[in-house]
Amino acid sequence: QVQLVESGGGLVQPGGSLRLSCAASGSGFSINNMDWYRQTPGKQREWVADITSVGMTNYADFVKGRFTISRDNAKKTVYLQMNSLKPEDTAVYLCGVAVSERQWGNRVYWGQGLQVTVSS
Repeated sequence: QVQLVESGGGLVQPGGSLRLSCAASGSGFSINNMDWYRQTPGKQREWVADITSVGMTNYADFVKGRFTISRDNAKKTVYLQMNSLKPEDTAVYLCGVAVSERQWGNRVYWGQGLQVTVSS
């Protein structure tokens, strides 16, 4: 199976920056698309950004021009560079990784979630 480990969350002031990482480990799989979502208590989970296996990216309107998604295929890692952070960006951020496994075919794995708090 695939295990995801997220890192890089924390507290930052408005206008500050933070970089989130999500690294996949295991064997017998290849990675397809990689996504970032965020969750606020009492609110439906929001899609933030995604990146395809060939590096094409898409962003939610509320982060365009501020966030950048990227991937390092050698490290099996997806990143989310978050700039010009706003208090409304406060949420738990989760990575989603779509994989093709030799044994189980196509499936999606989810990270444990990272708390990002933007406050002065």
